[in-house]
Amino acid sequence: MAEQDAPQISEGLITEEALERLRSRLGSYNRPSFYGLGPLHEEATRDNIRHFVRGIGDPNPLWVDAEYAASTRWGGIIAPPTFLYSVYWTSGRTGGLPGVHGFHAGNDWVWHRPIMLGDRITVQEQFTGLDERQGEFAGRTMIQSSISTYRNQQGEVIAECKGWQFRAERRAARERGKYQREPYAYSEDELVEIEEQMLNEEIRGATARFWEDVQVGDEVPAVVKGPLSLGDIAAFEAGCIGGMAHVFSVRESRRHPAFWYRDPNTGALEAVIRVHAASGTAGQAGLPMAYDYGSQRMCWLGHPVTNWMGNDGFMTRLYGEVRRFNYLGDTTWLRGRVSGKQIEGADHLVDLDLWAENQIGETTAKGRAQVALPTRTPGWEGL
Repeated sequence: MAEQDAPQISEGLITEEALERLRSRLGSYNRPSFYGLGPLHEEATRDNIRHFVRGIGDPNPLWVDAEYAASTRWGGIIAPPTFLYSVYWTSGRTGGLPGVHGFHAGNDWVWHRPIMLGDRITVQEQFTGLDERQGEFAGRTMIQSSISTYRNQQGEVIAECKGWQFRAERRAARERGKYQREPYAYSEDELVEIEEQMLNEEIRGATARFWEDVQVGDEVPAVVKGPLSLGDIAAFEAGCIGGMAHVFSVRESRRHPAFWYRDPNTGALEAVIRVHAASGTAGQAGLPMAYDYGSQRMCWLGHPVTNWMGNDGFMTRLYGEVRRFNYLGDTTWLRGRVSGKQIEGADHLVDLDLWAENQIGETTAKGRAQVALPTRTPGWEGL
């Protein structure tokens, strides 16, 4: 892209005055929304669940096939645990520091109950942290964090989620240029092998995985995503992030002008979130190419876990840190390994270490999960 065609997005500064305003709000609550329009999905309908799993590329029939799901312990379709990202994506996005870029850096989830078909879900977020960091990416940076609680229509807590984001000045990040890399050139054989691995994804499904049969060191079969395309990004946005058009965009641009810019070629109003689809916009934030959403990578980390645990399992925890950028054209292998197992009351639990690797051997995300599995003990009923 020619320099005169580069979008001019807002370039805010991390000032003491702005930080003091943010600190004064620590501990405050808000009703979360996307783009000021409220949550994307407030109900776990068949359509919303289907759109979500298509957007993250999860073909497990438990989420979408009513006849199949009716034969499981749940008695019908349930949503994957990470569906809650499409209700609200918790990442410390509690406002402040206009024009300072935010990168979703991680989440720590705890689930208490499944998301049943028809559940109506509400969420409340509390602003919990603001911490300064110094690093090579952009010098002075901040970690902004929050915690959200998700409830169903009975007021029962479905899950809690801690989230944090990395805030960096765009000009400083661009001038330092730490994460520069050329697109990866795949051979035809590599592309065929990636597609074959996708088509042969292992879903445990109706074959119960009993706690007694699991051993520390057991591998979790990998799930493959990629090469990351603009279509992958668009499908995730449609199923999990949502968007707005025309008058809604204009209204929101008047409320939060630092989050919007004019495309220099078309005059169209665009949101800064276009860093996930337009490499020219990503370049203004110091990145060489467009890249995935941090919440997208977190959904991916949960995918091999739900595949591995089978229909009778229940994911109780998922922790993840987004370590490196996942650019357009990158392929990600989501991997895991059993790291421990224990019994807590009636729950038979297994701990998993998780990580994401790209096609050049970089670890782009790390995490861990905990799963409650069925047991061979007579009388087991599960969660």
